[in-house]
Amino acid sequence: MAWYSREDAAGRVGVEPNYIVRLADLGILAPEERDRFSPGDVRRVLMAKSLEDAGIPLEGVAAAIQRGALSLAFLDAASYERFAALAAETFRQVSVRTGIPLELLMVIREAIGMAQPSPDDRLREDEMAIVPFIELQVAEGFRPAAIERLLRVQGDSTRRITEQEAAWWNSEVIEPAMAAGKGSEEIGNADLADRTAPLSEQAVLAMYHAQQARAWTANIIEGFLVLLAKAGIHSRLERLPAICFLDLSGYTRLTQERGDDAAADLASTVGRLVQRSSVQHGGKPIKWLGDGVMFYFGDPGRGVRAALEMVEGLAAAALPPAHVGLDAGPVLFQEGDYFGQTVNVASRIAEYARPGEVVVSQDVVDASKGAGASFTEIGPVELKGVSGAMRLHAAHRQA
Repeated sequence: MAWYSREDAAGRVGVEPNYIVRLADLGILAPEERDRFSPGDVRRVLMAKSLEDAGIPLEGVAAAIQRGALSLAFLDAASYERFAALAAETFRQVSVRTGIPLELLMVIREAIGMAQPSPDDRLREDEMAIVPFIELQVAEGFRPAAIERLLRVQGDSTRRITEQEAAWWNSEVIEPAMAAGKGSEEIGNADLADRTAPLSEQAVLAMYHAQQARAWTANIIEGFLVLLAKAGIHSRLERLPAICFLDLSGYTRLTQERGDDAAADLASTVGRLVQRSSVQHGGKPIKWLGDGVMFYFGDPGRGVRAALEMVEGLAAAALPPAHVGLDAGPVLFQEGDYFGQTVNVASRIAEYARPGEVVVSQDVVDASKGAGASFTEIGPVELKGVSGAMRLHAAHRQA
């Protein structure tokens, strides 16, 4: 195990050595030797600084530790090694050394969800681990805008995972331990953290690899289709994708009446139902919108069938009725999301649809031959934010 002097420990956290002395005097740090600090001690300094920055006085923390009401001993556990210390180099220095544009390099910290750094701030060790991947992309001529988009999507996606993981740990470990009157060490449950952390990482990495395999396969197929078409061996009918919006009727009112926990349970149940239906028909959820979901379907006809199944499934589960809108047309993909007029129109159609209804544009009807659905024309409809009247149709299961 590495050991650090007072100056080294302070440098790894970005504080003055006197701050270490203060923590030791308060009893928040209790090193075995006066000027010999463990990695766990460094993490305790990090935690103390975070507590102080959050407005919690260190004197109060020290008093709680002395009374046995609080302990920071859990930070010695291996699972807390992810609490990264500062690296030796600044953003400016790393930019000069690697050739990565400074502005692009500083996106790393923003993508993690922290405030934009200054060029002379030091990187953290976890940020430094991301640098070689960016360096490789820059060396290979990847466009900075594309590198930044990937960084931001990776940051946003991992943030969502970790926030849910934190809520899971709080509800399943911390709250039950506190309700049982257990002490701070049992509440921290470092042993369980050490056992779950590597398995959680393994599960996330396995899921990531599975997602990569699906996305790479789609890229390979798309590339083969282009090559075959150029060779005159195979041609395909161009079928524009569809965007689908599903909204729950009365979701806001239900949230107000039953509270946030009930709303979260409802969202989870809805999520499972619509995920299954969309994936079975070749679609993918793009984003969750509080009271609804946005989907992408490569085949509009399959999107209609999925939408009908989702509406029926929600009704069968005695959940609030859904109303759905679909439009087909070109879309722009950027930063893990889809944009463009097709997205805007689909959203407006969903707003127009009544509870329990699946309403589609004429372009969706034209692309849905043989999809196992029938359509009843509603007529020309003026939609908010859409120029000109649109021919809309109500979709039904084909008898």
